[in-house]
Amino acid sequence: MGDGNGTGSAGMRTTGVVLAAGGGSRLGLGPKALLPFRGRPLVEAVANTLLEGGCREVVVVLGAGAAQVEIAARLDGCRVVTNAHWESGMGSSFLLGDQAADTADHLMIALVDQPGLTPATVHRLLARHRPGRITAAAYRRRDSSDGGGAALRRGHPMVIDASLREAVCTTVTGDAGARSFLGAHPELVDEVDCSDQSTGEDVDTPDQLGLLQ
Repeated sequence: MGDGNGTGSAGMRTTGVVLAAGGGSRLGLGPKALLPFRGRPLVEAVANTLLEGGCREVVVVLGAGAAQVEIAARLDGCRVVTNAHWESGMGSSFLLGDQAADTADHLMIALVDQPGLTPATVHRLLARHRPGRITAAAYRRRDSSDGGGAALRRGHPMVIDASLREAVCTTVTGDAGARSFLGAHPELVDEVDCSDQSTGEDVDTPDQLGLLQ
């Protein structure tokens, strides 16, 4: 079991990677990293949640408006890298985050536009992680028309075992992140129900801005 200090069941450390390079074009409010959340930029809140939940270090991958984000957000305890090619899609940010992390660490991949992320979710995923596997948060959408009995849907964050990082990265292209690897190797993925913590939704469109409340 995890001990809350970034050390999972394999006895190895975990680095959190916050993918925060997007320009937020569908929202039209500038970089998602700067969306206000409980008195601070969203990227700051998400990075701190990863640290509070047990990641030993956090890499924040910026892109759109990177200089503005670094001024506005307090990311002193994080390793900040900038993706000059952020417009090519999330995949390039994923790879940059992997390169910046210690090669011995597991990776916990998180999205900057997921304000419902809690330290309890992070800790739960670290505690449940098993060697040689991928551990992903999954959520039930309570607003579905089936009376709340919706099937679990895989989401973020997800823990990628250190032993799988190279294999995953060879499949990362465009905006897909780890999706191709996950689809090809479902037998390696453990889904952990985190519905008691949040819906797992991302802030992608104006009608989802309520998630920032």
